[in-house]
Amino acid sequence: MKRYRNLSGSSGVVAYETADDGIVVKFLTGDMYLYDYARPGRKEVEEMKRLAVAGRGLATYISKVVKDRYARKWQHD
Repeated sequence: MKRYRNLSGSSGVVAYETADDGIVVKFLTGDMYLYDYARPGRKEVEEMKRLAVAGRGLATYISKVVKDRYARKWQHD
């Protein structure tokens, strides 16, 4: 996974990994979420990828737009 740059300094996101049709996001809690074209959708996933690379706004976008529309959730050790 790539470390999230967290330019705001207050993000709950610590890392991410992109794929052609999705993104996995790891949060401070250790929880990891897969978001893909099926859920929440292509438009949202592409915006999440853009924000992840930019290092700013990803957690806010997830909490305000995507919410609980993820494809899968698991705990990373």
